[in-house]
Amino acid sequence: MCLTGARPAAPPAGEAAAAVPGEDRPGPAGGARRRSLGRRRSCRDPAAPLRARGRSSRDSGDSRDSMVVRPLLRAVIMGPPGSGKGTVSARIIKHFGVKHLSSGDLLRDNMQKKTEVGILAKSYIDQGQLIPDHIMTQLMLNEIKGLDQYNWLLDGFPRTVAQAEALDKECHIDTVIDLDVPFETIKCRLTARWIHPASGRVYNLEFSPPKVQGIDDITGEPLVQRDDDKPETVSKRLQAYDAQTKPVLEYYRKKGLLKSFSGTETNKIWPHIYAFLQTKLPDVSQKDAANPR
Repeated sequence: MCLTGARPAAPPAGEAAAAVPGEDRPGPAGGARRRSLGRRRSCRDPAAPLRARGRSSRDSGDSRDSMVVRPLLRAVIMGPPGSGKGTVSARIIKHFGVKHLSSGDLLRDNMQKKTEVGILAKSYIDQGQLIPDHIMTQLMLNEIKGLDQYNWLLDGFPRTVAQAEALDKECHIDTVIDLDVPFETIKCRLTARWIHPASGRVYNLEFSPPKVQGIDDITGEPLVQRDDDKPETVSKRLQAYDAQTKPVLEYYRKKGLLKSFSGTETNKIWPHIYAFLQTKLPDVSQKDAANPR
């Protein structure tokens, strides 16, 4: 078992609303991507209005309908593999109703459908090379254009300063959520992770082990450890992430957009993220809003 010293989560301003218990296990992080209907608004406009009809003059005594204008949130979530991005993103989707756009999901979808960009991206991956910035940028910006009437959260993009600069030319980013989890903690998480290949079920030997070691709870079939989760591979992935994304974090820090949340447990980091986002968006979840998970 890996033991790491927990660093206290850095509470944002207005932490009074942060006394929120988290979840024990992550939920699905698949936010739907839908093309917007009607007249398209520019992604460059951070305050593209969402107007809601107010009370009529019979109720309010005003002869004009009231108009409510809310700025649309354009957010990015960053964190190394195994930092809990999937879990946190799922909770953000649930409570704040944002559209979630994951570069990894989008890439896999394009490769599975064998689109032109999917075939091109796969050729780089098969050669063990990073996908060039211009391909990733084109792929993501094309999807973002369909979300211009929604609040959205980008996951896995941008990963380089060149990608961040290209995104800035098209969209006004409001905030960047950085999950600052110690690498030693992540190594423990990932190397303890085993999967059931056929279903994709994930087990963690420390937090959510199978009932019988090495066996899937449902089918009784053997579990495997992905190559990506083997100790030597995990170390290389974390080193690569650190080298690639440090400049991106610094880029957003200089712009005053970076909000870092430190800790070793997602359930302890989440309440602070929730309190921070409450200053920007209302909680739209239908139940348990006073005790969000």
